Amino acid sequence: MKMERNELVKMINSALAEEFEIEESVITPSGSIKDTLELDSLSLVDLIALMEQKTGVKIPGSDVTKILTFDALYDYIAERM
Repeated sequence: MKMERNELVKMINSALAEEFEIEESVITPSGSIKDTLELDSLSLVDLIALMEQKTGVKIPGSDVTKILTFDALYDYIAERM
């Protein structure tokens, strides 16, 4: 299921805004995922589960620590779809 990058970004941002009850406007490509979403280790698990459910892309724990910004998340998922 290939998706244009802008469609992917829109879908991810929408899902994150809904799940974490934030405004989509606070999600910026270079923004820190952890800071923007105020993640702790439990909500990080929720984030991964949500991304896997929405995109079908598995994100192993070893990769999670490397995905620090929203841009990195979009790239990671886009490369694996």
